[in-house]
Amino acid sequence: MKTVLVVDDEKNIRNSLEGVLNDEGFDVVFAESSEEALTKIKQSAPDIILLDIWLPGMDGIEALKKIKEEHEHLPVIMISGHGTVETAVKATKLGAYDFLEKPLSIEKVVLTIEHALEQKRLLEENIELQERAKEKYEIIGKAKVMEELKRDIKRVAPTNSWVLITGENGTGKELVARNIHIHSNRRLKSIVAVNCAAIPEELIESELFGHEKGAFTSAVASKKGKFDIADGGTIFLDEIGDMSLKTQAKILRILEEKSFERVGGTKKITVDVRVVAATNKNLNEEIKKGNFREDLYYRLNVIPFHVPPLRERREDIPLFVRHFLKEFSREAAKEVPDINEKAIEILLNYDWPGNVRELRNLMERLVIMTSSRVIAPQDIPSYIRGSAAVDRQKSLLDEETSGETLKEARNDFEREFIVKKLAEFDGNIARTAEAIGIERSHLYRKIRFYGIDV
Repeated sequence: MKTVLVVDDEKNIRNSLEGVLNDEGFDVVFAESSEEALTKIKQSAPDIILLDIWLPGMDGIEALKKIKEEHEHLPVIMISGHGTVETAVKATKLGAYDFLEKPLSIEKVVLTIEHALEQKRLLEENIELQERAKEKYEIIGKAKVMEELKRDIKRVAPTNSWVLITGENGTGKELVARNIHIHSNRRLKSIVAVNCAAIPEELIESELFGHEKGAFTSAVASKKGKFDIADGGTIFLDEIGDMSLKTQAKILRILEEKSFERVGGTKKITVDVRVVAATNKNLNEEIKKGNFREDLYYRLNVIPFHVPPLRERREDIPLFVRHFLKEFSREAAKEVPDINEKAIEILLNYDWPGNVRELRNLMERLVIMTSSRVIAPQDIPSYIRGSAAVDRQKSLLDEETSGETLKEARNDFEREFIVKKLAEFDGNIARTAEAIGIERSHLYRKIRFYGIDV
């Protein structure tokens, strides 16, 4: 049962509201002054307050200030028999949900209370989701470079400055983008992510800006674009380096004008969005090649962030390992396995070409596939064990290969190269084959020949 605190010095108003609100299923608490109301709030923790403006002693406006200072999300409905537009505006600016004039319309009072409580419910739900998001998107890492990154995020997040995040695939660029949004003043609105590399060129304008009915053959209805959906919040343009020059020009225009037209439309749509972009490419090099607009680069690169690869923050690997083991054990309803020191040493000595994403995938695999309570070196895939051993012994390379034939050395290099490329593309044979320039069937043969686990 929801509790309503009615603050009014007129007994007949209190009695009238008590009968109606009790009939509507509310528990009603009363106060005859602002001072008594502040005490009752601490005692009864009401869900909503009906607060008269003209009260003996401290008036309702001053009480509203004090209530909002301590209970920001507690809805307060102001009531008065001598209200003015100026007073109503002042109360609203101070955080009042609504302003009702006496004599009170009982129907309007009940309806306003219901709407205020619904808004409060949605707000509390949103705050809870934000807290879950903070936990879900927590940036893990105690390395100095990561501590600096987390500090910079909290410094930049409350501003509206645009951010460009760079880093290799799998380092956690989207995680940084989401943390910027979570700690921003836009956190109660949406963050809308767009993978620019995954959308076909002919569809990306419709995806970003929306389209009108009949704009093209399959446009059977009007559709909002990502910029429209992100209005008031944040838009995350991932892999922006893969966007065509034509689309880059349109992005630049919307960033400058803060307005756009839907595909097939003529109406200007104005939006307020914060732009966070990310890429795994060197945009300065892409500019030199003519693949990326220099003016767009400088427009986006207001606040640059760089997410370092995992091999440059190896001290964080044990933290990631234990975090992911707990996460996937919880999902699989299994007891969290331990991992011995030799297995950790192997993981520390591996270069992780697929970065945190590769480590995360491995931990999921180990939680599911390892039957023992302790993860040991033999549970780790051979390509990681072999590669880690190679990396660990690089300083002794000349001594160790003194009796090795050219063919053997070439095979060792080729095997390690294929292993790293497979990890980079999350074990996707087709994409790996395309990246290294050989047929997929040829790559399959090499994987079998070298005994590589995929």
